Amino acid sequence: MATGKNIRTYFNGDWHDGDVPIMRAADHGSWLGTTIFDGARYFDGVAPDLLYHCERANRSAEALMVTPTVAAEDMAQIVWEGLKRYPVDSAVYIRPMYWAIDGGDLGVAPKENSTGFCICLEEIPMAPQNAASTLCKTSFRRPVLESSVVNAKAGCLYPNNARMLVEARKRNFSNALVTDAMGNVAETATANIFMVKDGEVLTPVPNGTFLAGITRARHMKHLSENGHTVTEKVLTYKDFEDADEVFMSGNMMKVTPVTAFEDTQYQVGPVTRQVREMYWDWALSEAK
Repeated sequence: MATGKNIRTYFNGDWHDGDVPIMRAADHGSWLGTTIFDGARYFDGVAPDLLYHCERANRSAEALMVTPTVAAEDMAQIVWEGLKRYPVDSAVYIRPMYWAIDGGDLGVAPKENSTGFCICLEEIPMAPQNAASTLCKTSFRRPVLESSVVNAKAGCLYPNNARMLVEARKRNFSNALVTDAMGNVAETATANIFMVKDGEVLTPVPNGTFLAGITRARHMKHLSENGHTVTEKVLTYKDFEDADEVFMSGNMMKVTPVTAFEDTQYQVGPVTRQVREMYWDWALSEAK
C-alpha cells in the first residue's frame, strides 16, 4: 500500500486533524481483536459506491457480534463532510471502523451497545495506469466460517493476509494467489481475482471463505452489460496457468493487471483495459 498522508479522523462526534488515538488498552477491540473496517475511495470529486461500503461496515459489525451505532446514510454524510477539507483532485482512502469496548462473560463476546466508532480519511494516491502485479502461490490459505468471521471485513483476519504478502515478497512477487481449504482459488492476499480465457471472464464462485467485493460486483455488471460472458465457478491454479489475461479487483486500486503467476507470463489484454475504462467512465459520470 502506498504511504498515506494528510489524515483526518472522525471520533466522538467531531472531525480531528491527524491520526488521533481512538482505543484504550482495556478496550475489547485492543486485546481481543473485535474490530471491523471498510474501505471506500474518493478521487476526482467522486466516491463510488460509498453508501454500499457504509452498509457493509454495519453488516460486518453485526457478523462480529458488535452492535453498529451509525446508520449507513448518516455515515456516508459524515464522510462527505470530512472530505470537504481535501482538494477535489485528491485521492483519499475512506475507512469507517467499529470496535467493541466492553466484553461480556469471560471477555469472549462484546457486550451489546458497547461500541466504538470512527472514520479515518487518508490521502493515498491511486495507482498509475501502467501499474501491474505479479502473483505466486502461498502456503497459507483462506479460513472458513466455522473457524473465523470470514463474512465480515474484520481486522483479525488480516494478519493471515500479511503472512501471504511477506511470503510472496520474499520470492520477489508482489502478491499471492490464495486458495481455500479445499485448494481452490479464492482471491489474492489483498483483492478479488478475475481471469479471461477464450474471451470468457471467470472469477471464483463465492463459497463463504472470502468477501465477494463491491468493486468486483461493479466490474461484473459492467462486463455483462457490454456483452461479455462472466462466470463464477470453481477455479484452480491450473486454470490460472492456462489463462489469457488475469486482473485483480479491489477498492484500493479498482483494477490491477497481473503480468505473471509463478512462471506463467501474461500480457495486459483488451478485457483488462476495457474493465478499467468502463469503471472510470461510470465513476466519473454516475457515481455519487
